Amino acid sequence: MSEKVTGTAYSAYVLGLADDALIYSHRLGEWLTWAPQLEEDMALANVSLDLIGQARALLTHVGSLDGTGRSEDDLAYLRDERDFRNVHLVEQRRGDFAQEMARMLWFSAYQKALYAALAGSADEQLRAIAAKAHKEVRYHHDHAAQWVVRLGDGTQESHAKMQAALTWVAPYVDELFDDSAPGVAEALAAGVGVLPSSLRAAVSADVEAVVAEATLTMPAPPKWRARGGRDGVHSEPMGYLLAEMQHLPRSVPGARW
Repeated sequence: MSEKVTGTAYSAYVLGLADDALIYSHRLGEWLTWAPQLEEDMALANVSLDLIGQARALLTHVGSLDGTGRSEDDLAYLRDERDFRNVHLVEQRRGDFAQEMARMLWFSAYQKALYAALAGSADEQLRAIAAKAHKEVRYHHDHAAQWVVRLGDGTQESHAKMQAALTWVAPYVDELFDDSAPGVAEALAAGVGVLPSSLRAAVSADVEAVVAEATLTMPAPPKWRARGGRDGVHSEPMGYLLAEMQHLPRSVPGARW
């Protein structure tokens, strides 16, 4: 790995992966006591914890790559909204349970393909993080897929809600496969990252198979598509999420307990 492609050159790529995991972990944590079953409360909390673990490892790596020495807490709690590089999909407000399963299905299918591809990364630390994370996201995907099938092939009402959820999530999907995101070109040049668009076919086929099993149909192409998250341009819910997540560290800097 050459000096030219270390540090800030591809740290932006890793930061995007970290922020995806961090922000979605926060959203899933909001389901505690709100899931349809007590067991599901625990299941979603476990998925959230897995994602926090991924975020911690990735953020720590970013702090070493970009030369700032920032810790995982510095990056999670002391950045402003425009400094976050996550996609819009993960920051959207918690909707109904069907919407969450549609979101988790797409995101876990994406992460599963992503981390499998990163097994060949030239960055040893990123490769190790991906190997562990891939085992976790396979479970996340299986969990979401089971619920999508259960709801889609269930009652008339659950079928309708699951179909509507697939339509709701559709505008946020394309952003996962954006090749123009900061750091992507540099990560590819270093042999570190994966071209996002190269994952699309496998991820789409994965989701389509689950949708078919659930007796549902893929929605029509959306009339609009989310964009800009990798550049720090976010939707309204992001500001509220960060205000909640960062309140204590910003109110009492350096607090320890």
